[in-house]
Amino acid sequence: MQNAQIAFHIKSLCIERNISINQLFRDCKIRKGLIYDLEKRDYTPSVKAVSDIADYFGVSIDYLVGRTDNPEMNR
Repeated sequence: MQNAQIAFHIKSLCIERNISINQLFRDCKIRKGLIYDLEKRDYTPSVKAVSDIADYFGVSIDYLVGRTDNPEMNR
């Protein structure tokens, strides 16, 4: 999992959906420093945090972590 890729997708989804990062973190109950830690530190987010963010945006976890370019969820 490439942390910078996760941060990039989170920020891109926020911009596309016109949602602030602070709003995302409030809604998903995730700490505000997550993006910084992903970009600047060797930090691996919890599966719950990644799953909550993917669910919030309605995208697949694989998309969020950079394993696919297709945001569609496979159901």
